Amino acid sequence: MFGRKKEAPTAQDVVDQQAAEALARDTALGKGAPTPKRKAQEAARKRPLVPEDRKASKAAERAAVQEQRIKMRQAMDTGDEKFLPLRDKGPQKRFARDYVDARFSLGEYLMFGALVFVIVSLLVPSTSEAMIYVLGGFWVMFLAVFVDVFILSRKLRKRLTEKFGEVERGTVWYGSMRSLQFRRLRLPKPLVKRGDFPS
Repeated sequence: MFGRKKEAPTAQDVVDQQAAEALARDTALGKGAPTPKRKAQEAARKRPLVPEDRKASKAAERAAVQEQRIKMRQAMDTGDEKFLPLRDKGPQKRFARDYVDARFSLGEYLMFGALVFVIVSLLVPSTSEAMIYVLGGFWVMFLAVFVDVFILSRKLRKRLTEKFGEVERGTVWYGSMRSLQFRRLRLPKPLVKRGDFPS
């Protein structure tokens, strides 16, 4: 009771004891190495923004872009979905292309009509009576094309709804704009004959 007090452990003893316990724990777990800090892990994952051999990198990139262009050009001829541009991809766009290519559209000849109108307007004096008929003929053709595109868009929307349930945004517009291009100049190229409508 009145005996001598035990000596309190010094700070150095506490530190040594904690270090020994940590060492024993690490040895028991078999860790073998300290956990790397976050900075070290992030640095190991980082790649240089600028490659060491810039010329080789640029040449490889140029070759990859060229190869992609060649594949896209071939896809425009064959209709291969994998390499088509994003605006032409998808089953609904394919259906719209086939439907437009299968029918005769007045819009195909609008460009030629406009060209004829420009040439005639240069040859015929603007004050002559013949110019009134030329201008009237051009407007009649323009209205006929407008009506034809309107009918096409209604029919195409109906067919797309029947086949796919709903119409993707922009598909009807895509088909309508295609109908205004001359058939031989359309891209992707037509893959169906006239009258061969998709089922």
